[in-house]
Amino acid sequence: MDRLTVIKVGGKVVEDPESLNSLLDQFNKVSGYKILVHGGGSTATEIADKLGIETKMVDGRRITDAKMLQVVTMVYGGLVNKQIVAGLQARNCNAVGLTGADLDLIRAKKRPVKDIDYGFVGDVDDVNTRELRLLINENIVPVIAPLTHDGSGNLLNTNADTIASEIATELSNHFSVYLFYCFEKRGVLRDAEDESSVIFDLDTTLFNKYKNEGVISAGMIPKLENGFRAKHKGVKEVLITNTKNIATGKGTRLV
Repeated sequence: MDRLTVIKVGGKVVEDPESLNSLLDQFNKVSGYKILVHGGGSTATEIADKLGIETKMVDGRRITDAKMLQVVTMVYGGLVNKQIVAGLQARNCNAVGLTGADLDLIRAKKRPVKDIDYGFVGDVDDVNTRELRLLINENIVPVIAPLTHDGSGNLLNTNADTIASEIATELSNHFSVYLFYCFEKRGVLRDAEDESSVIFDLDTTLFNKYKNEGVISAGMIPKLENGFRAKHKGVKEVLITNTKNIATGKGTRLV
């Protein structure tokens, strides 16, 4: 099967001009078909603050009320997405910026209220692989913002790590899929302050051990859970790395 690389890149990487340029340079070198999924959380927080809209987070997850939904739609689907697309076009990489609502790509349902009401936050129900494959087969690179829709006219803020995992999983029926989670560190670290402490191979037993010991914590936990889920469902390789190592394949490999 043809190779397809799905790269999810964190907000901190795409929001700094220098690291964004490095990302786009490296992304452009990736061979085969490719998809880019991005975040943009700190820009959303910054713009919400300027508009007098309070940002509420629980365990690193954004509470998305009606006003915050307007902000993340503008930032994720507009500003951040189009900056990435323009940067890729400048590198002769023909990209198209999309949300889950465009082409009915990703449907989700509003997260039910249990202990916490997350507001307009979506959990992925369905990925429309037919439309994605049409774009990919025309050598068009989809750049996907972390927004989905419910089929009834409502947009939903949706975790970008989850979107990348679901897209990679669904497309693994049609391509040999490689899923890269790209952020500012070289990989998953034993010591957050020591860049040389990369855990090169991580299985679920080691993951649970490090999680219990607090070595792996916060936002890295759902990222890795999404990664292992994708690996178990047919994605060929899952790698946690930084922008510089997208093309080299160095980082933390889930095994």
